[in-house]
Formats: sequence, C-alpha cells, structure tokens
Amino acid sequence: MTQTLAQKRAADAWQKTRELLQPKNEDFNDKYASYTASLPATIQMCGLGQAAATLLSAARGKADAHKKLYDNLSNWLCRDEKEAPYRGANDLMEAIVNNDRDAYLRAQAEALAWLEWMKKFATAYLKKPEGGEGGD
Repeated sequence: MTQTLAQKRAADAWQKTRELLQPKNEDFNDKYASYTASLPATIQMCGLGQAAATLLSAARGKADAHKKLYDNLSNWLCRDEKEAPYRGANDLMEAIVNNDRDAYLRAQAEALAWLEWMKKFATAYLKKPEGGEGGD
C-alpha cells in the first residue's frame, strides 16, 4: 500500500500522539499541545531555524515538552525517506546550519504541513479541557 505524503504526515503525527498518551502525563501533554499550537505562528514569523532554536533554549537541556516537540519535528524532517527535506541528518539544527536555502525552505514548508496534523491530534487528545470541567 502506497501512502501519499499527507497520509504519512498524519500517520506520523498520530503515532507521536499515541506515544505521548502512554504513560499519560496530563501536565506534560497539555504543555506539549500548547507548544504545538503556537509553533506554526513562530515559524511563520521567525523562520524554522529560530523556532527550533527557541524550543531548544526553552528546554534548557531538560527532557521537557519543548524538547519532545523539537525531537518529534526533527525526526520527521530528518527521517530517511526521499521526501524528507533533511533526509538522513542526525539533528534538525545541524541540518539547518549545514544545508542550503532551498532545503531550508522545503523543510520550513514541510514543518508547517506536519504541524497541521500534530496540532489537531494534540489538541484533541493531549490538551486539558478548559476550566478543568469535563464536557460530559
């Protein structure tokens, strides 16, 4: 079965969301969902490199939700598939600084496309309900 790139994005985002649900950590997941929701705007305003550097800076070397989002985005953009803008690179920041403008622009567009799916799944499954009330 051959999947389209859009289907691959959705499948990857779905898998990442499922991984965050086991074991469930509501505070971590809520923060991850919030960072995922705000990252596309940061990329559009500042560029992929600055947005990625901001995630790393906010993590400050800890394995927190900022770092998890950076790692998930890095894994998608650097995966070993022909469609990946930074195919086979070990790390997103390394790939950004060691590649040309065309690869950067492709990576930025791909990051935004992947984040559309990640944002939807994170909001649906990871975000805490507003006001702490269950909607049922």
